[in-house]
Amino acid sequence: MSRPVIAAPSGAALLARSARRFAGETPIGRKRRARRMARALAETHPDAHCELDFETPLQLAVATILSAQCTDKKVNEVTPAVFAKYLSAADYAAADRGRLEEVLRPTGFFRAKTDSLIKLGQALVERHDGELPGRLEQLVALPGIGRKTANVILGNAFDVPGITVDTHFRRLVNRFGWVDEDDPVKIEFLVADLIEKRDWTMLSHRIIFHGRRVCHARKPACGACTLTAMCPSYGTGPTEAVPAAKLLKGPRARELAVQAGVDPELVPAAAIATPEAP
Repeated sequence: MSRPVIAAPSGAALLARSARRFAGETPIGRKRRARRMARALAETHPDAHCELDFETPLQLAVATILSAQCTDKKVNEVTPAVFAKYLSAADYAAADRGRLEEVLRPTGFFRAKTDSLIKLGQALVERHDGELPGRLEQLVALPGIGRKTANVILGNAFDVPGITVDTHFRRLVNRFGWVDEDDPVKIEFLVADLIEKRDWTMLSHRIIFHGRRVCHARKPACGACTLTAMCPSYGTGPTEAVPAAKLLKGPRARELAVQAGVDPELVPAAAIATPEAP
C-alpha cells in the first residue's frame, strides 16, 4: 500500500507559521533577535557601502538630493559633470537655472532638484560660510535636506552614526518584525533602540543591500535568504530553492545563494548585475 502524498505547506501557511513563532516575543527577545539578524547581515553583505560616488560632504549632499526617485547608477552617471562645473556652495548659489536643469534632467524631477541645489548653495553661503555642517539639527534646517539625507551625510561623510530610513529599510524592518510602523522618523528611533549606535550606518547599508538583492518588494527570495530562521515573514516569497535563487540580484548573487545553502548554478547569469532599484 503506497503512502499518501503530503503536500508541502503553501506560502500562506508558512507565512502564518512564521508569524506565530514570534507572536509572543518580548521586547528584550526582539532586541536580541534584531542584533542576531544584524550580525547575519554583516556576514551576508560584507560589500555593503554607500553606492553614491562622492569625494566631499557637499558632493554627497548633492548626490543624495539627486537620488530621490532615481537610481544610484543614474545619479553616478550625471554627477561627474555636475561636480566638475559646480565646485563649491557658492557655485550652486550662483548657478544658471536653465543650464543646471539640463544637466540634471536625466535624474527626473530636475526642476525641483535644481531649485533645491540653488537654495542649498545660498543657505550654506549665508549661514555656514559655504561649508556643509556636520550636525543633524543644522543639516535638516537646510533646503532639500530631510532626516534621511542628513543621516546619509552624517554617516558617510562625517563618520557620525546615523540610520537611513529609505523605502528598502522601511519595508525590511517591518518584515523582520523589528517595528510595526510606517513613519520614517518613528522607525529611525525604534531601530536605534534595538541596535548599538556604532552599527547604525553600516546596518543601513546592509539592509538596503539586502532589500535590493534578496528581500524584494513584490517577491522576496525567501528560499535563498540567510535570515529565514529569524524572520517572521518567511513565506512571503517562494521558499523553494529553484524559484528563490532566480530572484537573487547583484554581482554577488551566486555567493548569496551559497551562503543560504542553495546551489549557485540556479542563479541566472542575467541576475549578476548591479540592481537598478532606486
